[in-house]
Amino acid sequence: MKKMIIMAAAMLASVGSYAQHAVGSFTLQPKIGMNVADLTDADDSDVRIGLAAGAEFEYQAADIVSISFGAIYSMQGCKSGDATLKLDYINVPILANVYVTKGLAVKLGLQPSFKVNYKYCADGVTVDGDKYGVKANNVDLSIPVGLSYEYSNFVFDARYNFGVTKAFDSDKVDSKNSVFQFTVGYKFDL
Repeated sequence: MKKMIIMAAAMLASVGSYAQHAVGSFTLQPKIGMNVADLTDADDSDVRIGLAAGAEFEYQAADIVSISFGAIYSMQGCKSGDATLKLDYINVPILANVYVTKGLAVKLGLQPSFKVNYKYCADGVTVDGDKYGVKANNVDLSIPVGLSYEYSNFVFDARYNFGVTKAFDSDKVDSKNSVFQFTVGYKFDL
């Protein structure tokens, strides 16, 4: 029995070491997941569940530090009663990743986002958000903070994107994006 446990531990250790990337290496990580998004200061709003999909490149700068950047389609906005405010972006996360232990990274960075869709949906009718009322800003800025865990090149990532700039071009509306993002990806060495 002890021999089987030792063999299983050795196999798991070898799989874990395979997931490490060499200093100076580049990886590409396609990823897909979901957002749990809301807008701050939006009265009686509920979260909007949406898609997050894209890819990130990562450069392993040192044993425990890497830099990543990418492009992620991100469905954001909020719900209020039967109405849905759809604010979708292309997020461009630029992150510093610090590996606190084998496979586990803490992430912090800056994320400009570019609006690609703004719709207001209510009672089965969808209208362009800018024509409905308040104009959405074309560029949004947030600070992503998160954790990721890599195992056998699969990466499980959880982040909170803290909105820094106002989502709308209005003195009356001070709402900012507030997004929890959960993705799974696979790293390919380049």
